[in-house]
Amino acid sequence: MTAMTAMTSEQLALARHLAIQLRVDSIRCSTQAGSGHPTSSLSAGDLMAVLLVGHLRYDWAAPEGPNNDHLIFSKGHASPLLYSMYRAVGVVNEKELVYSYRQFNSRLEGHPTPRLPWVDVATGSLGQGLPDAVGISLAGKYLDKLDFHTWVLCGDSETAEGSVWEALDKASFYKLGNLTAIVDVNRLGQNGPTELQWEMDRYARRVEAFGARAIVIDGHDLNAIDGALTQARSNPDQPTVVLARTIKGKGAPEIEDKNGWHGKALPPDLADRAISGLGGVTHLRIATALPEAGTSAITPSPDAPVTVPTWDVGEKVATRAAFGAALSALAARPTVVVLDGEVGNSTHAGEFRDVCPERYFEMFIAEQQLMASAVGLAVRGYIPFAASFAAFLIARPYDFIRMAGVSEVSIRLVGTHAGVEIGQDGPSQMALEDIAAMRAIHSSVVLYPCDAPSTASLVRTMADTDGIVYLRATRGAYPVIYPSDEQFPIGGCKVHRAAPNDDVTLIGAGVTVHECLAAAEELAKEDVAARVIDLYSIKPLDRDTLVDACRATGGRLITVEDHYPEGGLGGAVVEALADADLPALHVRILAVNGLPASGEPAELLNAAGISARHIVEAARNLVGVSAP
Repeated sequence: MTAMTAMTSEQLALARHLAIQLRVDSIRCSTQAGSGHPTSSLSAGDLMAVLLVGHLRYDWAAPEGPNNDHLIFSKGHASPLLYSMYRAVGVVNEKELVYSYRQFNSRLEGHPTPRLPWVDVATGSLGQGLPDAVGISLAGKYLDKLDFHTWVLCGDSETAEGSVWEALDKASFYKLGNLTAIVDVNRLGQNGPTELQWEMDRYARRVEAFGARAIVIDGHDLNAIDGALTQARSNPDQPTVVLARTIKGKGAPEIEDKNGWHGKALPPDLADRAISGLGGVTHLRIATALPEAGTSAITPSPDAPVTVPTWDVGEKVATRAAFGAALSALAARPTVVVLDGEVGNSTHAGEFRDVCPERYFEMFIAEQQLMASAVGLAVRGYIPFAASFAAFLIARPYDFIRMAGVSEVSIRLVGTHAGVEIGQDGPSQMALEDIAAMRAIHSSVVLYPCDAPSTASLVRTMADTDGIVYLRATRGAYPVIYPSDEQFPIGGCKVHRAAPNDDVTLIGAGVTVHECLAAAEELAKEDVAARVIDLYSIKPLDRDTLVDACRATGGRLITVEDHYPEGGLGGAVVEALADADLPALHVRILAVNGLPASGEPAELLNAAGISARHIVEAARNLVGVSAP
């Protein structure tokens, strides 16, 4: 790795003038928009000017370049500063910056998103930029084996987020010397002083306690900034946190270090005075250093042969076990990466480590960082699978999943041990909200297979599916009902026992498919013909098949799910049929109502009212027949 030398006096002078321009432009665009966060931008102007002039290696004409540094504004509300930097390097012109910022259909949104090719991830939900950067840096050090550096501008308020410390902990554990966080310690948050204000020693002790190197500086001293950023590249095995004491609103004397100005544009008269005091509008153009040439050590091979295991019909296999077997087979593809939340022996994700330890990253019990690492690895072009118990995989890092949707990255999530079916572990371990939560995510796909072959097929398909793809897997072992060569396209379903004169349609997914099939057999003994739909793809779902089933069975549908009724399988079906040209619908939604308890899986399915016995009873009532 080539060492960076300190900036020359000419570069420092340029950075000083650039810092002024960045402040002026931050004021101009936010005042013109009538909203934004100029004071949060002004405090970091010197930090970003030095970074841009002397330390960032980036080819702005080729943002996809494999060895470009990465710059993430974790304090995404400081977007006026980021966009002013883009103007300084010539990728955004003055008119776009000043007159389109925060306007409808502008790519210069209130908080940065990857609509701009130089933005890796959407930020604005505080505490996420640094965790995402850990994933990017993991890729650089352990997979690409390139010497790019990841720089993250953080706000001091967001250090109250636990995710920041999860990130530093994992960055230290993985010795990510290619990662530097620059914390803009400007003392004031949205509603008054921050927790630590300017207690720089306390910040430093916290950083060091998590294994990172802390460098405390005056964030307006250009020489000190240059020295800190130079030092940040000097240790390849330890992440660095530059703690920069700054003044909020720096450069606008009337509002410097004054509470009440967070998130407020300067009114025109105050803006004019501040701009005049800074010397007026300038048009500096900065040429950043280009990265050294380099290519990733890993070459994608999407057509690499993947041999998925096979199972015999009738064999009992847990879908989590089928997931682990299929995931191990995907190790043949060099861009598939797996992240675990310290439960790989239960989810079976750990089987990937057995065959490919170099592409397996243990995030321990840190689900926010688990998700963020997946996002960062996806930024670098990898195909990440993140797995844990469904209750914790979805609920704990849900905002990270939401922001992954805003970033429109492609990640694959597998949640095991879902629903009351898990048995004795009790309700704290039962994911009963995950389908609803994942259906609500932009760009999501939600899958819930019922047996080993469908699981293995879908896991393989997930690797080539864009968006945030979630597969729900079951703890217990259930019979294989499909041949191993059966195809399971996303957006499809499987229909069982269909006949022209069916009386009712039973719709399940995962474990409830087996309950629906058992119920159909029992109903057949009573001359009630029930077709069964395995709705393994809940989002998107096969609306046409649902419509056909409604027409064939007089609109009589029973949905059965090991999930709370709100937003789950039944909701998905009813929403899909809401505007269909159909006779009156007669729908019964069987779902988990109330708080479950510990017990045997069969006891819990029965107690929840989603076992075969309850399905039969609901079908009788819907069709209008009595029990024999």
